[in-house]
Amino acid sequence: MIKKIDKKNKFVSVFNQKTGFYARSGVIENGKDTGVDPFMASFPELIDIGIMGSCSSGKSGICIKSGIECYQNGLEIDKPDMPLEDFKKLIDECENKTFQVALGGRGDPDMHKDFKQILEYSREHQVIPNFTTSGCGMTEEKAEIAKEYCGAVAVSWHEADYTLKTLDLLIKKGVKTNVHFVLSQKSIQRAYELLSAKGFPEGVNAVVFLLHKPIGLGTKAKILGMDNPLASKFFDLASDWDMGIHKLGFDSCSVPGLLNLAHGIDEDSFDTCEAGRWSMYISADMKAMPCSFDALGNWEHDLRQSSIAQAWASPQFEEFRKFFRRACPGCRDRRSCMGGCQIANDIVLCGRSERELPKIS
Repeated sequence: MIKKIDKKNKFVSVFNQKTGFYARSGVIENGKDTGVDPFMASFPELIDIGIMGSCSSGKSGICIKSGIECYQNGLEIDKPDMPLEDFKKLIDECENKTFQVALGGRGDPDMHKDFKQILEYSREHQVIPNFTTSGCGMTEEKAEIAKEYCGAVAVSWHEADYTLKTLDLLIKKGVKTNVHFVLSQKSIQRAYELLSAKGFPEGVNAVVFLLHKPIGLGTKAKILGMDNPLASKFFDLASDWDMGIHKLGFDSCSVPGLLNLAHGIDEDSFDTCEAGRWSMYISADMKAMPCSFDALGNWEHDLRQSSIAQAWASPQFEEFRKFFRRACPGCRDRRSCMGGCQIANDIVLCGRSERELPKIS
């Protein structure tokens, strides 16, 4: 168990490297926990590192055929993958500061030429690596590497032969394996059917639902709206889920939907948008930004000219945080939501009259 004391922001966080358990205190005043959530950390506790600048499966249109519109646009954009030396530089900065890195980018991290060395170096420096894959290039050897070094592996739900084969392979190898399912206007019906039928493969650790975003190849037509009657039914079903089958999770973009459409879930289990407050994204060409959905680079900071700590304290990141400080001041659930996503605010599942988004210059 790793324990971190953030003196600047007055809280304590703990992370179990074996189980992935994470918890943090409220703001501590005069030696007592006030119960008020700290706004941010002094250094990102999780970093999403886009080691892949290219995508071999994207070029073949696999994601599009599966109904997923890649927000990184791996179908059309082809850039160099992150060099191993750049990755090592990042991990050196993160040692004893960052709990985990989530490896991703434009393509499957297990297709990186230095895949094993990347995982190995991260683990050696006490930063737990995880990654998400389509499974198209997964092999027994790669699954064994993942078992040795990773905290968990997520498989994007394409509901194809390679999806099921990859899930089966990882589970049999003893890898903690999650499913990532993109929730959209078109996929919500299938998500509801699978949950109702308990239809995800046996042995999956958790199914994590991610909201579709109109970024990259993502279209506005697929945004899941409050007016879709299946949205309410789906969140209602998820509220009563039997965790003995497998766990359910939601990305932080889904928190407004949980607040407005789910029932009986402890709001202390919600963690709203962590971008720029608890996490950051680093692209294959060493650009740091609060969130990977910042496709236009509005808040990016060049790490070839500075450090992660400098990016975290930069005017760009502080400008991004202003939204969370100011959004929806009159809402009773402001603490749990903070206005939702500012990059794609049309994905926010909220129809409340109290919703008031700040104008950030």
